Amino acid sequence: MTAKPPTPSPGAARRALGVAVLGGALGAALVLIAAGQTWVEGHAVRGGGRLPLHATGSEVTGLPSALALVALAALVAVFAVRRAARTAVAVLLALCGLGVVASSVAATFDTATLDGKAAEATGLVGATATDVTFSAWPYVAAVGGVLLLLAGVLAQRFGPAWPAMGGRYERSGGRRVTRRPADPERPDELWRALDRGEDPTGGRPDDEGDEADGGDRRRP
Repeated sequence: MTAKPPTPSPGAARRALGVAVLGGALGAALVLIAAGQTWVEGHAVRGGGRLPLHATGSEVTGLPSALALVALAALVAVFAVRRAARTAVAVLLALCGLGVVASSVAATFDTATLDGKAAEATGLVGATATDVTFSAWPYVAAVGGVLLLLAGVLAQRFGPAWPAMGGRYERSGGRRVTRRPADPERPDELWRALDRGEDPTGGRPDDEGDEADGGDRRRP
């Protein structure tokens, strides 16, 4: 039988949560910013003259930015699901990061976009770009992909110990937490109850129906 990995301590889970959220958000931002920058430059030769050419990351390949958006959605979805679904979303997040790295590095060998611009500038179908150089932006996008990959790995390893949306209103056994009504003499308690989405008076939804009937019905 395969031994289960040890349960992470609460402190380790909190640290992993912070690293995953910040790293994932930063990674997606790096990819999206890099996609709008110039990735490749060159020249087209026409009539003895040289025309400068350039192409942005999104023109070379739209895959990194698309994967970054999917990864960003997956990072948010990690906290909306639980158990097997959380693991599946974490794997998707890691795969998006891996895809960003692979597509960004592969783009540094792709001159097809610049060749197309050279053919358009010269009016010659077979024209190709010369003096082609790549900037550092593809590698910046690749770094963003590494951060997304790291966020996915952390989510897969520590995700079961992370809280889920709405989890603070439930106990570990799945029962809702019963809170005492806010003290009407303490405005700060009233505001905190409202902020939690609770009725500060401690009333139940059907109490409103009792009041609408003119107070004829009262619960014991």
